[in-house]
Amino acid sequence: MSMTEEYAVSRYEEACQLLPGRLRAAALAAGRREKAAAEELRLRLGRPVYLTLPEGERPLPETQVARCDLEQVLDRATEYSRYTASETLRHGYVTARGGFRVGVCGTALPNGESNEGVRDVSSLALRIPRVREGAARPVLPGLLEEGRLLSALVLSPPGGGKTTLLRDLVRLASQGEGLPEPLRVALVDERGELAAVHRGQPQLEVGSHTDVLDGCPKALAVPMLLRAMTPQVIALDEVALPEDVEAVRSAANCGVTLLATVHAASREDLMRRSVGRSLLECGVFRRLVLIRGRGADRESRVEALE
Repeated sequence: MSMTEEYAVSRYEEACQLLPGRLRAAALAAGRREKAAAEELRLRLGRPVYLTLPEGERPLPETQVARCDLEQVLDRATEYSRYTASETLRHGYVTARGGFRVGVCGTALPNGESNEGVRDVSSLALRIPRVREGAARPVLPGLLEEGRLLSALVLSPPGGGKTTLLRDLVRLASQGEGLPEPLRVALVDERGELAAVHRGQPQLEVGSHTDVLDGCPKALAVPMLLRAMTPQVIALDEVALPEDVEAVRSAANCGVTLLATVHAASREDLMRRSVGRSLLECGVFRRLVLIRGRGADRESRVEALE
């Protein structure tokens, strides 16, 4: 087994420690290939535990999920203090030690335009993030002009590897790998998927010159960072709202390099969406990074935007 595969398996097995004993044993009995490829463990009340694999979901035998199983996973993920995780639980997830993000579904508790939390939990999605150091190295030269990092937009369909690539771009810029010097990077981690901050400390490697603003909407986060942290680069995951586009414009007007991701299968697909068109037409981004394929067949290429 290669070091890369060994790492992927170890991350899976670490995630399994959040499961109750009987479910953990069944999950750990999976084959090495499945352990290395698994992207999530899905727990739904009254159903078996499912492994989310690149080819689809596969049930684990004899793992019918009970309500107490769901509660135990949440207890372990929050280290038996759900109050400390109440803010992210309002948004439907909690980040456990190690960077494992647990999505939560059940009965929402709406209060006006906000949500106060989730009760009667019915399903959990335990995501298994894996840092792929070096994932962005092949595309980095295409994002440079006379040694300067250009603003770039990374796109792929959901699950296509945008977040993984952006995380490594942030790490490379922050460490100065392939650049004249390290850059100050401000990372807006609205959903906790890039750095996976747990009790103030990033659980996934994002570089030593990176400042993370966790759990804050992009439109609020960007002006805060511009005022307080004097970043040279701002990184944003999943730009999806018109106000996100305005935040991108405001940062660019301050001379900051922008690295951002967006859901789209192609440049043409992006142009069919209003937010996508705005991102391409706002004149901020100089490069487009397109990710195609999945797993071992995944490849990325850089296109110039004029």
